[in-house]
Amino acid sequence: MYQTLLTTLSGNTFIITINRPDKLNALNTTVMTELNIALDEVYQNVQIRSAVITGAGTKSFVAGADISEFLGLSKAEGMALAKKGQDIFFRIENCSKPIVAAVNGFALGGGCELAMACHFRLCSDNARFGQPEVNLGLIPGYGGTQRLTQLIGKGKAMEMMMSGSMINAQEALQLGLVNYVTNPEELIGRTKEVLQGIESKAPIAVGKVIECVNVAVVSDSSFNNGKNGFEKEQIAFGECFGTEDMKEGTAAFIEKRSPRFQGK
Repeated sequence: MYQTLLTTLSGNTFIITINRPDKLNALNTTVMTELNIALDEVYQNVQIRSAVITGAGTKSFVAGADISEFLGLSKAEGMALAKKGQDIFFRIENCSKPIVAAVNGFALGGGCELAMACHFRLCSDNARFGQPEVNLGLIPGYGGTQRLTQLIGKGKAMEMMMSGSMINAQEALQLGLVNYVTNPEELIGRTKEVLQGIESKAPIAVGKVIECVNVAVVSDSSFNNGKNGFEKEQIAFGECFGTEDMKEGTAAFIEKRSPRFQGK
């Protein structure tokens, strides 16, 4: 079905592997188009409870965008390219199902931006993160200036983006860019393990967590029709009371049994 992706449904976890190892899994037009199609499956397939985005091989998650496609672009075409990338990455960020990056090797430029669009990240101990666009006379265009600042703070984000320098897995862990570091052989297994714990929870409530946390990191208070994060939380909290999952969860707690959530 795909030229540049491999997809597998493992239990309820959908694994999307960017499969261009000879190009260090660089993002080109085909990858972005196919990634958008794969996201349609995540959104629409009720069997899928969570997703993993990773890269083929151990050298690279995604080593950036395919720079050959940048040659000759006008200002307007550059803006259109950024909008397309941002729109796809917003779909990852705003998905009601958890989408997690399993970063193996280099996550540079667009690859770092792809990882940051995911709800959180795990990485192998050989991972390297960076936004080296200044070396090309560019800046991050797929949301990197915003998400890197949100995740690691203004000072370090400024340094990384202005110098084009990379950080290793341990520094990424210390800065909060990743949640866990493991070895390459155990990366996917550990990621699935974390997601299986999340999949056992109420799907609607998990989706509401994603909604509310995303509001918390948006600086524009006009987001969500003027509702700030606390107001959004009130609304989402109340909406949970209208779900069958909430009734099941509270009943199971009182009856001292495991809940059986249906996502309703």
